Amino acid sequence: MPKILFLGDIVGRPGRSFVNERLPELREELGVDIVIAQGENAAGGAGITAKIADELCAAGVDAITLGDHTWDQKHFENEIGALEKVCRPANLPAMNPGRTHLVVERNGFRLGLFTVLGRNYIAMKTDECPFKCADRLLAELRAECHAVFVEAHMEATSEKVALGWHLDGRAAAVVGTHTHVPTADGRVLPGGTAYLTDAGMCGPYASVLGRDVGEVVATFMDGMKRRFPVAEEDVRLCGCLIGVDAATGLATEFERFECRR
Repeated sequence: MPKILFLGDIVGRPGRSFVNERLPELREELGVDIVIAQGENAAGGAGITAKIADELCAAGVDAITLGDHTWDQKHFENEIGALEKVCRPANLPAMNPGRTHLVVERNGFRLGLFTVLGRNYIAMKTDECPFKCADRLLAELRAECHAVFVEAHMEATSEKVALGWHLDGRAAAVVGTHTHVPTADGRVLPGGTAYLTDAGMCGPYASVLGRDVGEVVATFMDGMKRRFPVAEEDVRLCGCLIGVDAATGLATEFERFECRR
């Protein structure tokens, strides 16, 4: 039974350093076949670079997904095309560079994966409804893969939950990201799809969503704009472990994952 480890949003140097440090051992300890990581906050808390993506892959990440901060780092639009293990959200405008999905193969097991952006409260243009985009890509990938993993990069919990039910029985997993706070509703839905509203983040939890507490609180108090540096303390890796039946393409088990330094 193939086992997938999904790591929530990697935030800044503290998050990516801990991933690079611990992941090689974790793969063996947990018996993981495929590692997927959400990398859109890996560079200074906003965006990613080719160098950082390569470092994460060298540490054992098999696939990197992105979200609404995909283009935050200067010139990344010129780099993403050469990154074979990175995909941007599938429902961005078609003229955006980068892959809309990935296929990872391990020991004869083929896993398709993609991310869809939500339409509630996320200030990034999408060309296609995330539900319709997921339907389309899921059908395409199921024709060539044993199972499909769907990431719901969304702000509204209701939108994530609805997508999980919509894809139940068709996707191996629907896992939410973006809000950086791990939720307690992880389970395998009745149709066999593993679901979690938010995987949390890989980064400093003595923070406000990965950022310095004092600066964020001050802005809430007086409304003045400030830079929010990435925090440093209480670094954790958060995500989930999902077992998949290669014959059915559905989940057999789900477990929340957390590792502290």
